[in-house]
Amino acid sequence: MCRIHGHFDADLSPHDMRAAGALQRHGGPDEARLAHGAGWALGSNRLAITDPAGGRQPYEGDAGRVRVVFNGEIYNHGELRTQLRSRGHRFADRCDGAVLPALYQEHGTAFAQRLDGMFAVALVDLRAEPMLVLATDDAGMKPIYYRWDGRRLHFASELPALLAMGRERPTLWEPGLDSYLATKTPFGEHTLVEGVQVLPPGTTAVCSRSRGLRLYRRPAPEPPAVTGGEPGEQVREALAEEVRRLTVADARVCAITSGGLDSSLVTALMADGAPVQDVHSFNIAYRGDWPHDERHFAREVAQRAGTVHHQVELDAARFPELLPAVAWHLGQPNADPITLSTYGLFEAVHQAGFKVALTGDAADEVFAGYARIHAAVTTHGTWLPEYVDALAAIPAEARTRLYSADYRAFVADRGSASDAITERLRQEAAHRSRLDVLTDFETEVRLPAYHLRRVDHLSMAHAVEVRLPFCQRSVRELARALPQHHRLSPEGGRGKVALYAAARGLLPRSVLERPKQPFTLPITAMLAPGTPLWAYTREVLSPARLHTGGQLDPTAVERLLRAQQTRPADCLALATWSLLMFELWREEFAVRRAASRPAEERELLEVAS
Repeated sequence: MCRIHGHFDADLSPHDMRAAGALQRHGGPDEARLAHGAGWALGSNRLAITDPAGGRQPYEGDAGRVRVVFNGEIYNHGELRTQLRSRGHRFADRCDGAVLPALYQEHGTAFAQRLDGMFAVALVDLRAEPMLVLATDDAGMKPIYYRWDGRRLHFASELPALLAMGRERPTLWEPGLDSYLATKTPFGEHTLVEGVQVLPPGTTAVCSRSRGLRLYRRPAPEPPAVTGGEPGEQVREALAEEVRRLTVADARVCAITSGGLDSSLVTALMADGAPVQDVHSFNIAYRGDWPHDERHFAREVAQRAGTVHHQVELDAARFPELLPAVAWHLGQPNADPITLSTYGLFEAVHQAGFKVALTGDAADEVFAGYARIHAAVTTHGTWLPEYVDALAAIPAEARTRLYSADYRAFVADRGSASDAITERLRQEAAHRSRLDVLTDFETEVRLPAYHLRRVDHLSMAHAVEVRLPFCQRSVRELARALPQHHRLSPEGGRGKVALYAAARGLLPRSVLERPKQPFTLPITAMLAPGTPLWAYTREVLSPARLHTGGQLDPTAVERLLRAQQTRPADCLALATWSLLMFELWREEFAVRRAASRPAEERELLEVAS
């Protein structure tokens, strides 16, 4: 696991590159290295997980004419090494990334199709016309942010490092606020910074002077047919095999146990058959008496599995101190309050001496576990507005009332992010089953942007590598191939039918039979007068600070805060939290809005277009 960054044909010095790399050192504290030449540079910060004594990046091939840096884990590197040795390649160590130059030499830009794991790869090929190649894993577990201006390309694992390679303050992508509030973080390739994009999952990008930047989406493998055996047994076997593979490391490995089905099942399987002695589990809770405390469920799971259990407690008094760091590490706002919990949890995991953690993330997307999916699939008649609003931090009608007059007009003229999602899903649902459309949207669009980047950035903020069994291809393909009734129960509003079947006999009945509860921060109670978080929120969302941003109406935001103060509710608390995180992010990165054109100039441009 590492952090990577670099450029192609940009005017950056080695000093610029080292300064950008220093901003990612938290994710790779074990070694920092840089290689550069005429018109290119590759940098890495290493977190040593596999073969700590080896693995010096950039990896080299063909007498140094192929250089590679890499972030992630390649789980099939042993098989690939055997194949490549049979073709005459030799390797100096057993680090997983060492196979990449030889694999590229054998297969060219198609090399990434042979990788099983989570990865973000960058390589420079100097054998003919110089070119830079970038590749991401097909689930989107490891991101690459990039900026391409038509001639120069910059890239990095994290947004702060990428922005450090620029010469100017970042500019806000104008639709970004509405996009953020409609989906809790921008979906797709966009970020909230103008000109900065994210390489999509399963994509290879090739950049050269003669042909510019070209992106290729790699073909997805065909899902397997589900034949033979009860689906719950198949899911358990596939998941157990992935948990076994993902616990192999030359560093200490632990499990994150929220007390819900998904992480509890991973913990039980890890303790049951993984090659790890003394499995350790970690749970996050909050000091004091707060609603929705799940620690007793996690404790039951740990006792049944026989893990060494660590109960982490966050003190709400620390929240104002932690939030700016959370906003900075995220790089762009994410409206889920779980971000604060996640940051504090992995701080404790790191302090306990662990470098790797297995989690249950992505099960709800892969196995259709969300109530919004069940409601959308089982509703007769209109279903799209309710589903799309369920994605939002603030429903469409309510959020427009929070916008300043000019931003409200901009959104009305351009169309909202919710409108775009609605139209996309409407078109797709006309030709395919509703469940398949929603599963693809949840796994291919929402999961990488909203969930996986958050987990990656906040775990690596503390030099902890998260491994995700539910994101492994074998599990995803199996889930996607299941008949609908093995994903969604027709009655009872419950998804993940096959997953519950897989967990029978492994987990306590209290976990299997409990109502689904989101793993998050109890912000409705915490955003109350007299709490440290409430005082901090009032300060950040003060009229003077909101005027600086220019997209929110301070009077409307004040009405929202008064409503949360007098009649606290989950919807009001989430709306308040979302605006807090947006303003913190905007100030943390000193993001400016693009200068608006005079009305006469806008009219001339419209006529010209």
